[in-house]
Amino acid sequence: MGLFDWFGGKRAAVSDALWEKTLNGLPFLDLLAVDEKKRLKTLVEDFLAEKEFSAVGGLELSDEICVSIAAQGCLPILELGLAAYRDWVGIVVYPDEFVVSRRIEDEAGIVHEFDDVLSGEAWEGGPLIVSWHDAQMAGDGYNVVIHEFAHKLDMKNGEADGIPALHSGITRQAWEEVFFAAYDDFCRRVDSGEETIIDPYASDDPAEFFAVLSENFFELPDLVDREYPTLYALLRSYYRQDPLSRLTKVSTAPSTAAG
Repeated sequence: MGLFDWFGGKRAAVSDALWEKTLNGLPFLDLLAVDEKKRLKTLVEDFLAEKEFSAVGGLELSDEICVSIAAQGCLPILELGLAAYRDWVGIVVYPDEFVVSRRIEDEAGIVHEFDDVLSGEAWEGGPLIVSWHDAQMAGDGYNVVIHEFAHKLDMKNGEADGIPALHSGITRQAWEEVFFAAYDDFCRRVDSGEETIIDPYASDDPAEFFAVLSENFFELPDLVDREYPTLYALLRSYYRQDPLSRLTKVSTAPSTAAG
């Protein structure tokens, strides 16, 4: 059964072979505990039953593409639940980077038109768009899928502004104090010319800071914890996950070399 048979509320299991291939190709997912992998697989299957994938630019959709994108996109909501993504349906996949025409009016009333080359984009109330080429580059702190899905979480309570819909246990005041202190510090570092390990694009605005730091939180948690430990703790509380703990367990596991 192909993924196209899953849409419209129909649900089918992701084969064990495809699931193992997906996990093996995404090291940050392979770090999950056995029970987490099982729950993620179920979440992915439910996600695929609710969403509508479409391809453009000559790309031919495959089970591999859809499951990989769904697995990466569902990781942030592993402990939050699928309801976090229920206010949108479409996922558009390009083979590579794509061009979006922009039309912006500046403060003087002058209209500027230009083409923006993107690897992903999330529309408020609309689809999520991603480059499959870039999606395959996941695993080293750059994750366009997690980035765009983080924007969707940010948009759940309105325009993307770096403050997602907060659940119990995190007040808006606490979020703003920690988040914007880190954001302001990062902007200062970028503006001073420092070559930051975290993508300087994160200084573009608070929404991008949240999306980029979410990428790093799941792929390079040690980096986020080292540079902004208080922010790491905040993201850990928000996502209800501790990727650093997963990484630590792997690095301290005893070797089983044959001898």
